[in-house]
Amino acid sequence: MTTERSEPANNADERTMLEGWLDYHRRTLAWKCEGLTDDQLRTASVPPSELSLMGLVRHMAEVERGWFRQVLAGEDAGSLYFSEADPDGEFHLTDADTWQEAYGTWQAEIDTARRNAAGFALDDLSRGRSRHTGKPFSLRWIYTHMIEEYARHNGHADLLRERVDGATGD
Repeated sequence: MTTERSEPANNADERTMLEGWLDYHRRTLAWKCEGLTDDQLRTASVPPSELSLMGLVRHMAEVERGWFRQVLAGEDAGSLYFSEADPDGEFHLTDADTWQEAYGTWQAEIDTARRNAAGFALDDLSRGRSRHTGKPFSLRWIYTHMIEEYARHNGHADLLRERVDGATGD
């Protein structure tokens, strides 16, 4: 599999631009994981951190689920990998955890995110509310936050990938 990435057109309308940058960053994370074995993807390569590429993908599946299902659509969707007993469960990998499962779950959450977002305009407010303020979020805010979330974690992925096999790139 070769992940294709392209930046959105520099003259796109706002929604197309936001969705384009979010997809670009989603594909960047997939690209950073491309061509590695399950063992390499599970490797926490920057001790003492438990952070791994597979853990990042599982984390982003949780983030997609949280923002686009729980907050935007107001769904009662539970967590995928973490629990009250293990709040960082997405990063606690075992030999039984596979890329196929992590990637498939992440892609399914992205597909659901796209479907849910399609029913909202950028200024529409979420059905779910902030745990901190009790206020809803606009879809524009969620898109902007998701771009930031992916961009930050893609920086982590750059470092993790370089430690795993020396590969670098933007």
